[in-house]
Order: sequence, then C-alpha cells, then structure tokens
Amino acid sequence: MNKNINRDTTFGEVLRMSPKAGKFLKERFNLGCVGCGGAAHETLEQGARAHGLDVEVLLEELRKNL
Repeated sequence: MNKNINRDTTFGEVLRMSPKAGKFLKERFNLGCVGCGGAAHETLEQGARAHGLDVEVLLEELRKNL
C-alpha cells in the first residue's frame, strides 16, 4: 500500500512510483495518462474532477494497487 498518494500527488508522480501505474490507470479508470502532456502537472484531484471520477475512489484504488 502506498500511503504517500494524496489529492495533491500529480499523475506524473504516480507514473514514476510504479511501472504498472499507467496500465492500471488505463484499465481501471480509462485514463490515458502515459501519453498525456498534462500528467506531469495535473493533480489526482484535478484529474478526477476533469474526468468525472470520485477522487476518494481513485486514491483508495491507487493506494491499494501500487
């Protein structure tokens, strides 16, 4: 479990945390973060809001699976 992941963590940071992060985000949340230019600066909270996702669910899933 990665407890360091929070609302202010960027997608870029998540992608650097784990080699499986990109695939997980794509398969579980349909997020194409690997090729997205905004991933480096967009926080998980901003991205969740922009894509109509519940940020708490996103955080919980990332913490459990990365």
